[in-house]
Amino acid sequence: MKKKYIPIDCGFHDLLLDRATRRSVVELEYLDSNAQATTKATVIKDVYTKQKEEFLLMDDGEIIRLDQIVSVDGIKPKGDNSCRI
Repeated sequence: MKKKYIPIDCGFHDLLLDRATRRSVVELEYLDSNAQATTKATVIKDVYTKQKEEFLLMDDGEIIRLDQIVSVDGIKPKGDNSCRI
């Protein structure tokens, strides 16, 4: 069964969009499909919405839901003020 999507906070969403625009390498920590913390140096290629869920596309083609992100460049989402899609 798929876990329900939980919108992320707007400030963190803005940070992701900023990093995607800059096309610079970021340190992305996220939960993989086994809920294990994974850290990867990557370039954020895109941040998009599909069927009321938000996703991040990495330069290697991997896609993750935004609510699985733990941190970007050491910055963690606040967990409040979520953006509604």
